[in-house]
Amino acid sequence: MNKTKIINEINELSQELHVHNYQYYVLDSPQIPDAEYDRLLRRLQNLEQENPELVKSDSPSQRVGGEPLAAFKQVAHALPMLSLDNAFDNDELAQFYRRLQERLKSTETIEFACEPKLDGIAVSLTYRNGVLAVGATRGDGSTGEDITQNVRTIGSIPLKLQGSGYPAVLEVRGEIYMPTAGFEAFNQAARDKGEKLFVNPRNAAAGSLRQLDSRLTAKRPLEMCAYSVGLVEGGELPDKHGAILQQLAQWGFRINSEMSIVQGIEGCIDYYQRLSDKRQQLAYEIDGIVFKVNELALQQTLGFVSRAPRWAIARKFPAQEETTHLQGVEFQVGRTGAITPVAKLQPVFVGGVTVSNATLHNEDEIERLDIRIGDTVIVRRAGDVIPKVVSVVESRRPSGAKPIIFPDRCPVCDSVIVQVTGEAIKRCTGAMFCRAQLTESIKHFASRKAMDIDGLGEKIVEQLVEQSLINTVADLYQLNHASVAKLERMGDKSATNLLNAIEVSKKTSLPRFIYALGIREVGEATARALANHFGDLAPLLTADEETLQTINDVGPVVAGFIVNFFANQSNLTLLEQCQSLGIHWPVIEIDTSKEAAPLVGLNYVLTGSLEKMTRDEAKEALQTLGAKVTGSVSKNTSVVVAGPGAGSKLAKAESLGIDILDEQAFIESLLQYGVTL
Repeated sequence: MNKTKIINEINELSQELHVHNYQYYVLDSPQIPDAEYDRLLRRLQNLEQENPELVKSDSPSQRVGGEPLAAFKQVAHALPMLSLDNAFDNDELAQFYRRLQERLKSTETIEFACEPKLDGIAVSLTYRNGVLAVGATRGDGSTGEDITQNVRTIGSIPLKLQGSGYPAVLEVRGEIYMPTAGFEAFNQAARDKGEKLFVNPRNAAAGSLRQLDSRLTAKRPLEMCAYSVGLVEGGELPDKHGAILQQLAQWGFRINSEMSIVQGIEGCIDYYQRLSDKRQQLAYEIDGIVFKVNELALQQTLGFVSRAPRWAIARKFPAQEETTHLQGVEFQVGRTGAITPVAKLQPVFVGGVTVSNATLHNEDEIERLDIRIGDTVIVRRAGDVIPKVVSVVESRRPSGAKPIIFPDRCPVCDSVIVQVTGEAIKRCTGAMFCRAQLTESIKHFASRKAMDIDGLGEKIVEQLVEQSLINTVADLYQLNHASVAKLERMGDKSATNLLNAIEVSKKTSLPRFIYALGIREVGEATARALANHFGDLAPLLTADEETLQTINDVGPVVAGFIVNFFANQSNLTLLEQCQSLGIHWPVIEIDTSKEAAPLVGLNYVLTGSLEKMTRDEAKEALQTLGAKVTGSVSKNTSVVVAGPGAGSKLAKAESLGIDILDEQAFIESLLQYGVTL
């Protein structure tokens, strides 16, 4: 057979197999017997084996990779994969609907796209020119893990899109899950072999996707259901969410057959009830219903809060509860000294996991519950929320039940425990003298959203504190190779990697550093607001409460915490040490003559590739100046920054008459506002 005929046959076989995969995994309507499919695939494999130079990455024969990976690489999401706010009853759902109408300043009925909230793992799939290029986990929403080899093994994920008309770059987001029947069969096989069982389908899906050897993932009965899109370039999609899902189905993706379009709050409540009634008959586990405003134009108007869209909500099913016994109580010490009573329970299976610990929150909650050691208690676990004791079955209280005595001294450092007037929480006064607070502070300082020290995990921090190798966060930057290499589960290479990561973390940003300090009630959003207002650390150190309260996200309580933190000489000494050891960040000169940042009220869109700075750097610079950075162009967009390769977003901006800047003009505009690159 000549080369041309071989190429043609390979192409024909590949296309035919792609179609059969789509019919089998997505439409659930196979058109040929399994034996015929196997013969076609075997013929393709033989041709490719004889002509390896003709093997393409999207070939149906290439679903399973070769050698196992050493580790997963990190993948930055071009658009954040946000979480959803939750509603736990119809009243909260109705409140969500009222908020939408108020923000839209309209009483017109809002249309929603509704679908079951699958209990699986959120993933992002990026296609370039119709071919699967990257698969990634959600991770922290900004950065996930590259699981491309593993997602390629899942039959319901197309390696190549069907049909035509898809964008040059298309990011499809969805949920990978393990159907109930597949989960039960997989666990039965493991049981027969005497192997460890998975607790629930979600854990099974997560464990399967985190296999470094894709050949193991290929043996797991996983499915993927698309629920939205992320980055879209070089093409257009419909203007309604439901229509986008239908388009994805035409391109080869499985979408949920229960997806429906409803009108208004009544339609949402009716849909929730219908799915709740048939929940147990579904072929997969769900933990609620997702409602999304259907029109993309309304989504754009509604916008986002810091970590979630305003135009979507998850109506969760009632929390799952079980009865068990309280065997004891331990008192844990948190980063800010908060003393939290933790119930030690007789292990009980609830909400899909075995629970042996549950929070009792504080002393007031213990008194409210009138709970005693030895009691029969009801434990609730809703979704991924920390299990909690919700009530006591007093009729079953044994005669020997013991009252819970809240300690007056710290169980870790023996310092006095105090309670501030007006607060329910009691706190240890030991501060950094308390090893528990020190350990938690260092964990927070090194976390991904703070200094992002890769490899400095919980166990290593605990060892460093236990062996007195670090007594403050500044001590991290004075560790030596010899002492780190001696830690448990470490060695020369691991020690070198950790010290390199610590060195890399010295170059950070002001919002990250402020957040890393662990000031009470100062989260990511507040840290960014402080950084954007002051531009550098020095003016923040001397700010009074009145000045601080002029900043968004800072009220009188938070202002008090900030002032008290920087009034502490030990904290000031720590800051000096951190900076003297090389921790630094770019300073942004803010024009204090203006009441607000110069770009407040403006919406920017970044598209194409930037050559002199990363998208994250550009986004951070814009946010520092008060601008909002969105992922799509609309009539509300103020400026589009277009680098090389800009496609449909640039064309849409031109059609709408929106101001467009190339990278050089963008950089020059930043310099005018005093941003140092």
